[in-house]
Amino acid sequence: MSDKLKVNMNEYLPLRDVVFNTLRQAIITGEFAPGERLMEIALANRLGVSRTPVREAIRKLELEGLVVMIPRKGAEVARITEKDLRDVLEVRCSLEELAAELAAERMDEEGQEKLDQALVEFESEIESGDNAAIADSDMEFHDIIFDATGNPRLIQIIGNLREQFYRYRLEYVKDTDYHIVLLNEHKELVNAIRAGKKEEARKIMKKHITNQEMTVIRNIKEEY
Repeated sequence: MSDKLKVNMNEYLPLRDVVFNTLRQAIITGEFAPGERLMEIALANRLGVSRTPVREAIRKLELEGLVVMIPRKGAEVARITEKDLRDVLEVRCSLEELAAELAAERMDEEGQEKLDQALVEFESEIESGDNAAIADSDMEFHDIIFDATGNPRLIQIIGNLREQFYRYRLEYVKDTDYHIVLLNEHKELVNAIRAGKKEEARKIMKKHITNQEMTVIRNIKEEY
């Protein structure tokens, strides 16, 4: 791990928010591993800031559930538990099943072209073996389905859970044996949505998310 964290400075954001966004991204992408201690002084040095914005960022991360405070030890990255996973994926499954059904009903030609292209790009990333790129491409594929619903409320709700979804997305793409399953399920979704088969699209999406849940749970049990 580098001694420096990549800080994305934004002139419109106060320093405490920049630090918060930087640390949150490092946790979500796995640069900080579950259970890893977050030392204020060390983080401040790596970020090139004082301890105050780091302390404030850690408090916000605790509220988001990404960090836990351990008595006599301090802050550490929250471990991914089976209960946390099931809670998140129960919500995600319901929202994405609805999105798939609506997309099959409402997706226009432009949206279909975008989805076809996203599938090509996803397959390319699968072949590259770059897990971070696979996760990003997977997210973009699903975003096109969300946009096709034409329902801004649904899109907003999913957006609010985006970071939590992404953390688990990184977990299931770690399993290289699962990559071909992901790809085939994406192909099935594209075909069902193109054909306007709403119920089939919903069922495929449910299978898709359920398989992800089982994959992550298996990985969690092996790691912990």
